[in-house]
Amino acid sequence: MGLDLTVSPISVDEIESLVILDRLCFGGLWSSDSYRRELTNENSHFLGISVAKDLEPATSGIIGFGCFWAILDEAHITLLGIHPQYQRQGLGQLLLGELLIKARAIEMARATLEVRASNDGAIHLYEKYGFQTVGRRKKYYQDTGEDGVIMWRGGLQHPNFTLIENQPPT
Repeated sequence: MGLDLTVSPISVDEIESLVILDRLCFGGLWSSDSYRRELTNENSHFLGISVAKDLEPATSGIIGFGCFWAILDEAHITLLGIHPQYQRQGLGQLLLGELLIKARAIEMARATLEVRASNDGAIHLYEKYGFQTVGRRKKYYQDTGEDGVIMWRGGLQHPNFTLIENQPPT
């Protein structure tokens, strides 16, 4: 890939970039007000992948972002998006791994998420990271009426925690 990448928390100053990236990844799922609420909520944890701005001015630096809500001892992953130009280059794996590491650091015991039933690539990624399908939310996605697959992963606080399933601990 050869990009100068940084994974770091996202600030309120970057809302405009998030909204643009949201439109590209999700068709405009959240508004700037929604992002402002999330970024100022102490239970909401946002991470972004940025590329050196002088290399990619069209993306304003942020090429991927993810968020989870800390609810009791569970990290509920609400967003995971990579700019379409940078998909299928391992950045989703990088970001998901960083979200799980952050969840572990703040003592979350498990993680959960919903994903479109048709999103085979995302489902495969989540399975690779130890998530298992535990249910379905019928007609969960309002824009299409598509079902949401509920996925869950435990063991974030286990002493032998690893990110990728069947990977020996280091």
